[in-house]
Parts: sequence; structure tokens; C-alpha cells
Amino acid sequence: MAYSTLLIEAGVARLTLNRPEVHNAFDDSLIAELNAHLEKLHDLASSGEVRVMVLGSEGKSFSAGADLNWMKRMVDYDLEDNLADSRKLSALMHGLDTLPCPTVCRVQGAAFGGAVGLAACCDIVIASNKAKFCLSEVKIGLSPAVISPYVQRALGPRQTGRYALSAEIMDAPTALALGLAHQVVDPDALDSAVDAMIDTLLQGSPQAQRATKALLAAVAQAPDSDATREHTCQVIAKLRVSDEGQEGLASFFDKRRPAWTSPEEHKHAAEPRS
Repeated sequence: MAYSTLLIEAGVARLTLNRPEVHNAFDDSLIAELNAHLEKLHDLASSGEVRVMVLGSEGKSFSAGADLNWMKRMVDYDLEDNLADSRKLSALMHGLDTLPCPTVCRVQGAAFGGAVGLAACCDIVIASNKAKFCLSEVKIGLSPAVISPYVQRALGPRQTGRYALSAEIMDAPTALALGLAHQVVDPDALDSAVDAMIDTLLQGSPQAQRATKALLAAVAQAPDSDATREHTCQVIAKLRVSDEGQEGLASFFDKRRPAWTSPEEHKHAAEPRS
């Protein structure tokens, strides 16, 4: 049985964790499925077939982190086995973080352990006010090691240090105040808030959004260098002379909608992918 689903319709991909009976906990099978889905999504997002990706889950919890049965199996793993497992989780975080299109994370409930990493890897996090976040690893003698680059980027070093060392639970307002979440809404407004964000993102130029994601990742590595400054000039110059850049400017001056906002422009039949 598949532990996750990928549905693509009208340029929007919805990647959903589907293990509600165990609070969508990770195990090696779920990680492998998600990595396979993300590999497909990288190609589809690069080509413009997928404009926005929404990461969510079924049931009460977003994800409880590592699956207990998986953790029991890991007790007997040697160092090489643990390295192989960790590298697969690292590939999942990197694949999600580098997806070319905008990504939205829908958090309806508890997001513990590695699930905080999933949220931190998405561009926009919309959470229910019932959501809770916790870097719980130190309580069982482990560390949020693989997810730490993404969580620290979201929270900053000081706050990451506090919550990674204390394993305190962050409620939704705290996650919002610290920058992990971007919007917090009532549970019954969660889906409408996600849909509104999708509509907003679909107004942007697909090419410009892909270029902007790549640009911001590069700028984060070296914010103030000659190479970075030249790279920023190259990006905007190339966008200005591109087909989408020209269409965007023309539509602005003509006071009309740009071509990429047409409902027919990215209309795709719903397509489940396993």
C-alpha cells in the first residue's frame, strides 16, 4: 500500500503523506516514496508543467517524525546502515528544498522531529492554530542533525539552539513569531488559506519564480561578494529579455493579465502518481 500520494491538476501538485493511523510517521518506505515523487516533480517543475507544490498529510497530525517500528529496527543497524538511512532522509530534505517551483506546506496538527525539517524546506508554511512543532530528538538521545541546516535557516541560530537543545514544543503562534510559519489560521480556514496562497502564486511568472528561488539560494551562500553581485545582474538582465519578461512588461503597460495567468495556459487533467 502506498504511504503517500501525488496528484497533479491545473499546474498544482499535491504531495500528501497518507499514514494517518501512525500520525504520518516516517519510515524507510515513506522516505523512498517521497524521494521518488520529488524526483518526478523536479522534472515537471523545471519544464513548467507543475507551477506550485503543496505538501500536506491526512488525519489529525502533520507528522509525528520517525516511525516507532522503524526506530526499533534501527537499534540493530551498524554505522554503515545508519549512514545509508540518514543519506536517504538528507536526499528528501534537499529534494524538497531545491524544488524549482514555489512550495507550500499545510500543517494541520503536530509536526515533530523530521517533520519540522519538511516545513522548513518549504517556501511558505500555513498552519492551523492547533499545530505544534517540536525538535524532539534529544529526548531520545539523538540530534536533529539532517534537518538542522534548514531549520536553522528558518529560525536562526539562537532560536534553533534553544529548541533543539530543550525539545520544547512550539505552538503555532510561537512558530509564526519565530519565522517557521508564515500564516496561522483557524482549522476550518486552513484549506481556504492554502487555496488562496496557490491562487496568489499562480499569478507570478513561472520562469521568474524558478529564477528567484535559485537566486535566493545562491545569495544566501555569499550575500556580499563580487560574484554574487554580478550574478544578480545577470539574472535580472536575462529575465528582462526573455519571452516571459517581455510578456510581463507588455501586459503591465497594456493593463491586461499576462498570458501565464490564463486558465488554459497550465490546464492539466488530474493525474494521480504513485
